[in-house]
Amino acid sequence: MRTARLTVTAAILGALALPALSAPSAIAAPNSSPASTTTSRPCDRLGPWVIATKAVTIRSKATSRSIARGVLYRGHKFTVHKSAGSWHYITDKTTGVKGWVSGAYVYRDVYFCLD
Repeated sequence: MRTARLTVTAAILGALALPALSAPSAIAAPNSSPASTTTSRPCDRLGPWVIATKAVTIRSKATSRSIARGVLYRGHKFTVHKSAGSWHYITDKTTGVKGWVSGAYVYRDVYFCLD
């Protein structure tokens, strides 16, 4: 019984490894575009700022012990003016409140393109 189980396990693992072994290796193509030309593709620009939790406290200073000025909820539009360490100075476009939010909860979305 044990040898049959080992045989089946080895056959499954071999079948799973076969596509990885037979796939050609990817080699990065050299950058053939000259540095003077500027191409604007959606993949080259940074995405919008998004909130990673349900709500983030907007603070008066870039510290978690400072006075809370408001709350930035998921779905609110906001502008990031500057960053200091892991804190971002923002303006909530929905309420108009300005202040600092932690970078642990607010991040820049990344575009993903297949070329």
